[in-house]
Amino acid sequence: MAPAQQPAYPDVAAVDAAVARLRQMPPLVFAGECDALKQKLGAVAKGESFLLQGGDCAETFAGVTADNTRNKLRVLLQMAVVLTYAASVPVVKLGRLAGQYAKPRSSDFETRNGVTLPAYRGDAVNGFDFDEASRIPDPQRLVEVYHASAATLNLVRAFVTGGYADLRQVHTWNTDFVLGSEVGRRYEKVAAEIDRALTFMQAIGADPDEFHRVDFHSSHEALILEYEHAMTRTDSRTQLPYDVSSHFVWIGERTRQLDGAHVELLSHIQNPIGVKLGPTTSADDAIALAGKLNPTNEPGRLTFITRMGAGKIREALPTLLEKVDAAGVEVAWVCDPMHGNTFEASSGYKTRRFDDVIEEVQGFFDVHRSVGTWPGGLHVELTGDDVTECVGGGEELNEADLADRYESVCDPRLNRVQSLELSFLVAEMLRHA
Repeated sequence: MAPAQQPAYPDVAAVDAAVARLRQMPPLVFAGECDALKQKLGAVAKGESFLLQGGDCAETFAGVTADNTRNKLRVLLQMAVVLTYAASVPVVKLGRLAGQYAKPRSSDFETRNGVTLPAYRGDAVNGFDFDEASRIPDPQRLVEVYHASAATLNLVRAFVTGGYADLRQVHTWNTDFVLGSEVGRRYEKVAAEIDRALTFMQAIGADPDEFHRVDFHSSHEALILEYEHAMTRTDSRTQLPYDVSSHFVWIGERTRQLDGAHVELLSHIQNPIGVKLGPTTSADDAIALAGKLNPTNEPGRLTFITRMGAGKIREALPTLLEKVDAAGVEVAWVCDPMHGNTFEASSGYKTRRFDDVIEEVQGFFDVHRSVGTWPGGLHVELTGDDVTECVGGGEELNEADLADRYESVCDPRLNRVQSLELSFLVAEMLRHA
């Protein structure tokens, strides 16, 4: 069975050269960091924590800037603060960044005005420009992915350890849009309450390290097998293999075949891993995947990320949860309310309705509550920028607004205001989970 969703590289020798170069590069993450994340995800699986995973649909090399990275980090920190404070639950923070450069496609080709070219598969594979030279898959781009990911991780580590993630910064994260946004004003109220709590804690002599820095980990879809295999190394402590391209990697809905190459590769690494499950997933499929990917049933090793669609979640999820739970499978359940709710606007833009995103999350929580399992997290495509890619939300964006600031090269993302609004709504759901 040929590996699914792989680039058709025209030059095999160039692929070998790129892979050989990657094998020589230092790790982007360390095995101990992956183990620490796995432990945190074990708490999610047990119903003791909540996972917030978010970032770009597809990162671009041009987007590797300090402002872009800080903006994504800022919105995730703000969302985590709202969820932690409003719902009183620890939040595991996982960026969909520093590696999310490849995208699966439903078709190998794209046709415009009678011209057919290979589909854009993300900057890891080819260029977005619609011309023949740009669309040729280039394995040297995999080396560029490494360098772009290293730069992004360096920035993130500097931000989270250098004071930017300090809880006393909660007001600073909000100064640029608090006055013009209802959700910003709501956040500012939470920030003021946190300030008072911190002042009290300091007054009684409590000033733990957790106030000044956060644990933040990276993740991406493990799609391009040459890259993931080249970045798999044997840990000197344990003599076990880890994919050192990211702390957490996941298998997509299109590549989760039990006998497929993606499942086989990820079954051998020690990282915490995820699998996307769409509405056609049977309970038998999920249980078989768990048996292959987590045969020892280790807590935190496996996360199932459901992407059903707002209209299907209440029908598709209950049996899946019941049977997987009855089989004794240790798994964290996370909701991806984005990928099942994409449609094409009359203007031709791919978009999502904010109300559909909320409806899928609400269905996810309702079904978990009825079955008696823990709704463990949220996986969203978002940006810290003021884009107009998803319709609805407090700003009441409509389809005519999409053309204003539609910047995604692939799927539509929630903007900062919509992301923060989502976190308040999810915090309410968590209170009753």
